[in-house]
Amino acid sequence: MRIRMFVTTALATGTLAALAAAPAQATEYSSALKVRGIQYDAPGSDSNNCRTGNTDEEYLTIKNYSSGTTVNLKGYVVKDKAGNKFTFTANHYLQPGDYVKLRGGNGTDSDTNNVVYRDNCNFMWNNDKDTIYLYKPSGAGADSHAYTKSQNDRDGNGYITYHN
Repeated sequence: MRIRMFVTTALATGTLAALAAAPAQATEYSSALKVRGIQYDAPGSDSNNCRTGNTDEEYLTIKNYSSGTTVNLKGYVVKDKAGNKFTFTANHYLQPGDYVKLRGGNGTDSDTNNVVYRDNCNFMWNNDKDTIYLYKPSGAGADSHAYTKSQNDRDGNGYITYHN
């Protein structure tokens, strides 16, 4: 009887421990915000000249996939594999289902037009391959995606969609 009770207790304890451990892994990258797509190869010849270049044609789309929560982007960080980064320093609210395009170059940020500019005329994304990381203001991972042009870019325009 003691052996059966010990085995039952051990199984129950092991099951509870496994269940308790599972949510921690599942929520590591739980976030309403996800990288929806990226225009990593700006049309035309690459030029990072602030007045005449095309860095504003390079952008990352981030979408709020929540069904009922508005998310403020202030404090979120976008990085690439090489460590280039952009931090959302101003309030920018994404309603459920809404998106924002984080563009290179200079411009006027707009909630109405769903755009935030990096105010940096250097290209951030590699034209051949890169990894994109999105971090919450707490520093926890929100989303990440790697791309390789030859594997993911079927039509050759440098844009990849990840989530619908």
